[in-house]
Amino acid sequence: MSITFIIIAITCIVSILAFSRDQLKEDLLFWPFLIKREGQYYRIITHGALHADAMHLIFNMVSFYSFGIALEEYFFPVLFGELARALFALLYVLGIIASVIPDLIKHRDHSYYRSLGASGAVSAVVFSAITIQPKMPIQFFFIPFPIPGYIFGLAFLVLSATLAKKGGGNIGHNAHFWGSIFGIVFTYAAARLLSGVDLIQQFVAAVIN
Repeated sequence: MSITFIIIAITCIVSILAFSRDQLKEDLLFWPFLIKREGQYYRIITHGALHADAMHLIFNMVSFYSFGIALEEYFFPVLFGELARALFALLYVLGIIASVIPDLIKHRDHSYYRSLGASGAVSAVVFSAITIQPKMPIQFFFIPFPIPGYIFGLAFLVLSATLAKKGGGNIGHNAHFWGSIFGIVFTYAAARLLSGVDLIQQFVAAVIN
């Protein structure tokens, strides 16, 4: 079974169980205050297996499947060979962690701040794919036409940064932004170090041509 399907299965099982078990959700969600005060560092990862409701879960997992399969089965094997699946799993798990580090620092003394969801890791996967194939067409149900990946990526980063600065609401825009940045950095560094490929040069060439 692929890493993509394993991640989706674990996330769906835990999320669905937590829909009707408030204590399970409370025990696993991202809570910087308790991470600092009680040393509950596992929350930095476990929150990625939780979702607020069915629509939140479906949207994240459909997005993850769409890009995750492409990375795991095609893009990463071309770049990394036998290391492809291990690096793909590492991208996802580290994406969960990296996307919430800024909020961990910012809200470590705020008992009211809590969050959940795999959006940071999903953003890392999406932007990893865009880094490798900048012109890949991206289309969601709310976008009636395909958009080149690099244009979507730029718009997404600007929007996430703007909404994160504005604050309010229940959507983790910070996690979206930093998960995306991590996906870019991880993919570029791995390709450069392990395969000798400069994805920045390839990205620029693909966009220009």
